[in-house]
Amino acid sequence: MIGQRALGPTGLTVSSVIAGAASWHQRPDGSGIAPEQTVDLVGAMLRDRVVTTIDTSNNYGFGGSESRIAYALGRNGATTKDVLVQTKADRARGTSDFSAPRMRRSLAESMERLGVEHLPMVYLHDPENTTWEAAMSDDGPVAALVAARDEGLIGGLGISGGPPDMLRRFVDTGHFDALITHNRFTLVQRTADDLIGHAAAKGLGVLNAAPYGRGILTRWPRETDTYAYGRASKPMLAAVDRIGALCHDAGVPLAAAALQWSLRDPRITATVVGLQDRSDYERTLELAAVDISDELWAAIEAVPLDRAHVSRPDAEGPYTRPHEGHDD
Repeated sequence: MIGQRALGPTGLTVSSVIAGAASWHQRPDGSGIAPEQTVDLVGAMLRDRVVTTIDTSNNYGFGGSESRIAYALGRNGATTKDVLVQTKADRARGTSDFSAPRMRRSLAESMERLGVEHLPMVYLHDPENTTWEAAMSDDGPVAALVAARDEGLIGGLGISGGPPDMLRRFVDTGHFDALITHNRFTLVQRTADDLIGHAAAKGLGVLNAAPYGRGILTRWPRETDTYAYGRASKPMLAAVDRIGALCHDAGVPLAAAALQWSLRDPRITATVVGLQDRSDYERTLELAAVDISDELWAAIEAVPLDRAHVSRPDAEGPYTRPHEGHDD
């Protein structure tokens, strides 16, 4: 089920599963993902040539994710020419600075960490943290990134964020080649459904991130009541349990259904899955290969969902980002 696909009009090709690198760093206290784990993971990717794309951001791990990618590639005798590394232009952490100068600094920081002079794919990241007027102003982030693309500093330009209605406004500007939505199109959350269809119809590459809702859809019986960045509603928990039971009865891991829910949608170019080590990578390949019957899919689609998660996402309090990354 994992293959290579064109990313909208960019001329780039991405793997239909993208390795999310939000966690590829260590914290000051030494916790987190050790460098050798990432070296081993990237080595497996380079060997197999199945997952050939890595997703990161200027702000993931305070820049540690981008630096770790360059380190892991180098330790494997590879460069960014051997995999596609896409990153995101970010505001300065702890601020709402999306100004044009900040966007230029973000690009420069990413290029320095990755050891490149050109970024093939860049997304404007989390513009819900500014206003529409500021984002679209002459000295705002959209104008700055469009100019960087026109200059050849970056290749493709995408938009990545949370609220689907906001993202649709950016899609409709015509400036963007691709879209990343996260946590809003899963087995139990469908608020990005219209957005995904709209962006795909316009010819954009569509990336769906966090298919496991940050963990709640990885196993059943479930071990958490948290979805994305907040506590799940009782109707959502009921849906998770119902779908989990259906999968169990069919002998299918819940995580396989959660991953393939995204992979099987023809509107979605690729699915971003957070991978921490080689075991995560190998497990993802296994889940993508699980055979799921049409009967099970029909039963899953018949499970009633929380009405708030299949209509317009006007009240998104539980999904406010802490800006540590949107990968599972």
